[in-house]
Amino acid sequence: VMFTDIVGSTEMTARLGDAGALELVRVHNALVRRGLALHHGREIKHTGDGIMAAFDKVADSVRAAADIQQRFASYNADASESLRVRIGIHAGEPVADHNDLFGTTVQLAHRLCSEAEADGVIVSGLVRELSDEDQARFVVLGERRLKGFTERTPVFRFEWRDKYENGVI
Repeated sequence: VMFTDIVGSTEMTARLGDAGALELVRVHNALVRRGLALHHGREIKHTGDGIMAAFDKVADSVRAAADIQQRFASYNADASESLRVRIGIHAGEPVADHNDLFGTTVQLAHRLCSEAEADGVIVSGLVRELSDEDQARFVVLGERRLKGFTERTPVFRFEWRDKYENGVI
């Protein structure tokens, strides 16, 4: 399960007004939906300033997150008003009911999204373990006590930027 969240959406609305902010939410939706479509993700619901999505394969969710962040970076390179998102991903078996998902998996993915920085992708230890991405791209952030959870959760930042973008060869 993946959550996206527009960083600073309340401030954006105050600055741009409802109509201006809505236009940026539409940009967010289009960019996220393109990434989901390319990587076999399914939009479950719109959260107002983000999207909850599900994937059958963990590797697809991580690739989609990287693709989505790259789309936002490209958009922001030419935009007069930048749009930054954070993404959280957790793996598990959510409870499905009436075309929606519920349960611990969903709640943990949402909490991980809240932990992410602007332009960041935060994943659980289970996502890192099940992903076929290069393990070096997952930066250990340690174990965190996430709101509502008694157990500490291993948290990793996924480095989605191409190594050449970062000046490393």
